[in-house]
Amino acid sequence: MDVFPIILVIHLILAVALVGAILLQRSEGGALGIGGGGGGGLMTGRAAGNLLTRTTAILATSFFVTSLALALLANSRTGGGSPFDKLNNTTAVPAAPAVPAEPAAPSAPLSR
Repeated sequence: MDVFPIILVIHLILAVALVGAILLQRSEGGALGIGGGGGGGLMTGRAAGNLLTRTTAILATSFFVTSLALALLANSRTGGGSPFDKLNNTTAVPAAPAVPAEPAAPSAPLSR
């Protein structure tokens, strides 16, 4: 069974979740952060910050691990090495140049 597509799907889900967790964090400059609003919600600002920070760290670590796994699997699928290594290992023997044929003798008599 090939695990490459399974890890790839997990990798893509982690990427989307990581973007979402980053966008939910409090924005210091008021730029893109969605979760920067005040107000008493379910958790205090400090508890939400700790939860989002830990979630982001876990998602980032998982994303990094799946990236390494995908790279190693892709390398083992292709046989390893660089494409440039494969170019340098093939020593092509140049073909001998074709010898031009000798011109045929004129068939018509030359004028004198």
